[in-house]
Order: sequence, then structure tokens, then C-alpha cells
Amino acid sequence: MNVSIIDPLQGDFPEVIEEFLEHGVMKCIAFNRRGTLLAAGCSDGSCIIWDFETRGIAKELKDSECKTPVTSVCWSKYGHHVLVAAIDKSLTLWNVVTGEKVTRITLQQTTLQARLHPGSHTPSVCLACPLSSAPVLVDLNTGNTTVLPVSVSDLDNGAVSSRNKFSDGSAPLTPTSACFNKYGDLIYVGNSKGEILIIDYKKVELYGVVVNPGAAVIKSISFSRNGLYLLTNSNDRTIRVYENHLSQKDGVKALDELRMSFDELQGVEKLKAVGSKCLVLSREFQDSINRIHWKAPCFSGDGEWVIGASGNKGEHKIYIWDRAGHLVKILEGPKEALTDLAWHPVNPIVVSVSISGLVYIWAKDYTENWSAFAPDFKELEENEEYVEREDEFDLMPETEKVKHSGVNEDEDVDILTVEKESALSDSDMSEEELCFLPAVPSPDVLELQDKYVGGSSKMIDSNQSGSPLSDEAGQDANGVNLDSSPVDALGNLIADDAGATAASMKRKRKLSEKGLELQQAEKVRKPLKKTVKSCGGKPLKNRNRSVDEYLSADEETE
Repeated sequence: MNVSIIDPLQGDFPEVIEEFLEHGVMKCIAFNRRGTLLAAGCSDGSCIIWDFETRGIAKELKDSECKTPVTSVCWSKYGHHVLVAAIDKSLTLWNVVTGEKVTRITLQQTTLQARLHPGSHTPSVCLACPLSSAPVLVDLNTGNTTVLPVSVSDLDNGAVSSRNKFSDGSAPLTPTSACFNKYGDLIYVGNSKGEILIIDYKKVELYGVVVNPGAAVIKSISFSRNGLYLLTNSNDRTIRVYENHLSQKDGVKALDELRMSFDELQGVEKLKAVGSKCLVLSREFQDSINRIHWKAPCFSGDGEWVIGASGNKGEHKIYIWDRAGHLVKILEGPKEALTDLAWHPVNPIVVSVSISGLVYIWAKDYTENWSAFAPDFKELEENEEYVEREDEFDLMPETEKVKHSGVNEDEDVDILTVEKESALSDSDMSEEELCFLPAVPSPDVLELQDKYVGGSSKMIDSNQSGSPLSDEAGQDANGVNLDSSPVDALGNLIADDAGATAASMKRKRKLSEKGLELQQAEKVRKPLKKTVKSCGGKPLKNRNRSVDEYLSADEETE
């Protein structure tokens, strides 16, 4: 789409379903950092990597040990690896380029959400949020886990209290969610008491606490791409956006300075005072009339829009707000529930997953504004009679037609430098990043069908022989049932490929004496037929005699 002819007042958000992706039953999705690849976890435990530019499957990652539905997928920083969490309590790290399994770790509980550390060049640590216990840091190399604190009351010298723990050290029945900040030096945990805990990643030490106004269970928590805003989804049917006032690159140092400024306070009061300086509530989004529970809320790629899906059964509705808090659009899809949602990192595209396993792609319905492209262009609503000007077609001198432009035609044009996208011009861009997967050609089913089924007639002609039994049974020379479907015929041919060679050798048997005589007679008869036809315009003696009579007369002469 030509950006110069797009109306800038239309709003940069999706409006209609452009197309859908179908492969098995997909459950959850995630874009890589450039939006060129889309990972989708399926109900059979596999992970499908879609090429989002061509809408084709680039890679299928499948582990024979995992047959349960996938609950979460996450890309590494440079896109070379994908972390897959499944219901069977497993965490599997895949190499996307080679399609090989790097490591597989089994936890004691099912992981609902897993996130790789954003600051690592090669993924070695992930953050896992189990079904009903505290989040844990998992070392993917050794399999060791570190339980994170989930409440101020559970702290005992910076560690989780030992009372009522699971065997892995996590507290029971504490539904929580957690995420890294942009550079991974801090972890933000939302607990069942409506609190947001700010934890040092390396020391696993609690630095600050932010109390949610609703004091309800925080179901999900996530940062915008630029790290300036934090989004939470709570059980009180409200989505909240906080402004992050901490330094992006050195958040731990900024927290230490804040703690020193509140030395007169102790305990929980000090933690809350530090937290109030880190996160400031900006906006709240809710449907006060229908009281909708929200699913999978997230930011747009540039952080200007917030989206959330309706949690009602049988509804595929996506609500879009601007960051000022105004509802700008409601997208209504098919009458089936929605399970996951993601906004494209660069383009105004939203991808949603339905409960049936289809992935819907929502895009903008562009209206072209040609007056922006040509100022004197006029759009007509209906046919109008054109009245030409008096001098419209008069001959004008060439000198008057030429309009000098301010462009220097002798200046070299740079066709090698790629301009950076505004959404991608962050400091952590790298040339090592994987944006596309190499295409691996594979034979199409239709091509095989044409080779084995469609080409059977050619085989019959070349062999000049066919089994009478196969003809009577409705089969061709290759033994294919002509009444069956092409797919069945293809399967039979591939299965009996070894026997087909032996059968063809058997059909090429030695001719008998009678057969040799008939073959020799046919060779003599063919050129004689051509001679008779070539003499059509000239008188020929005994012209009405048949070819066989000519042959018999020649034999008598000999």
C-alpha cells in the first residue's frame, strides 16, 4: 500500500478480517521481534512457525515426547530459539533454524506462561508462571529453579516462607503472573492480593510494592515494547495501564537510590513508598455496562493502542482503546470464543486465535486518498459530463511545459542503506537477528498425482502392452484402479512401488513366432499405406484394391 495516498485521519488500527490461517488446532501465538515470523502452539504439542509475509508454514517443531496442548510460546531476543510450554508440565527449547530440540525440562506443575530472559544473547534462563504457585526462574542448562516471592507477608529475610510449600518450594494456591522489564534486570510480579512486586533479577530481592486500586487478583501483566508502560488485567474486570518512571537501562541502580531516600521508613511502608515512585497509574479500561472479563490484553507495537478480548463464551470481540482511555473500535468476529491475542510489532495488524483452532488476521481497511497524491485530483461520487476548457488541448511550447524541480539529478542515489522503522529503532537491534527462515522445497501432492496417475496413459503408450485382466477390471497398465480417487491411487502406487518394477519386467515377455510374423507384416503395411494415400490425385491401376490385396500380390510376385 502506498503510504502517500493513505488518509492519516483514519486511525492506525485494524478493522476487518483479512484472512485466516489453518493448521491443526492452534491454541496460542507469539510474534518474533520484527513481526516476520509467527509461532503457534497446537493441541497436539507441536509448534508451527508461520512466515507472516507469505502466510505459509516455514517450520514445524514437534517432539515425540509431548502430545498435550501447548499453553505458551515465546521467542528469544534474536529469534533463533522458541520456548514452548505444554500441559504435561514440560518446557522445551527449540532451535528454529535447524528444527532441533535444544533442551527439555519437566516442572512439578503446568506452566501457563513462560518468558525467556530478554537480555541474554543465547537463552539460558526463563521465567515460568505455574498454574497455582509462585513464579519460578528456570535455568535451562541445568534445570534448577528459583522461587520468586509473591507477597510481602511471605517474606523472611528476602526469601519465601517455608510454611505450606510444594515440594519445589513454591507456595500453594497463589495464582500469579510475572514478566521481565525491557532489559531483564527487574521482574514484575502480580499476585492474588492485587499487588505488583518489583524484584531484582540477580539477587531475587524485593525492592518495591505497588498496590492495585481494585485489590483483585492480577491475571496477567506485561510491558509495552518501549518499556515505558505496564499493563495489568485483574479479576475486577479492569485493565490498568501504569507509567514506568524508572530508568530503562539501569533500573536496579535507580531503585537503590530510591531506597536510600526512604531510609526513615521501614518494612512494608518503605516498599510501598519506593513502588509509588516507580509505577504511576495512568488509565483504567473497562466495560461498565456489560461488565466483561478480559482476555489476553496487550499493547500495540508503538504503545499507542491497548486491546483486550471479551471473555464471554461464544463471542469473538476485540476492544481497541487509545492510550488516553477512549474506546475507538470494537472488532466482531465469528461466533466462537477467543483464546489468545497478539498485535503485530510493526504494522497495524492484530492476530487472534479462536477456540476452534483457527488464527484470524485483522488488518486495516484502507481508504485511498488520491488528493494527497495529486492536489488537483477530484473524486467523483457519480458520472458527470466533462466540459473541457477552451485552451485545454492547445499546443504549448516545450519550454513552458518543463517545470524545473529542486532535485539534483547528478546526485548519487543510495539504494543500499535501509531506513530504520520507528518501532524498530531501539538500541538492541542486531544483524544476527533471524527475520526469515530459508525455504525448503517439498514435492506437492498434486505433482506426485500427475506423475503417477496423470502420466499412466503415457506409460501405456510407451510400453505398447497392457494386461487384459487389468483392462477388464478397470485398471490401467500400472495396476491403478481407475474408479478410485487420485489420492487413493497415489497411496497404492507409492506402497506398491517395488512390485510395479517387477510387474513391468514381467509384461515385457518374448513374442511367439506368430507374433513376430504379425509384427513384420505391420512394418511393411505402414509405409504402403502412406504410398497409397500419397497417390490420391493421380490415376493408379487397380486403385480400388485393398492394402492386403497389394501385399498378397507382392508376395505372389516374389
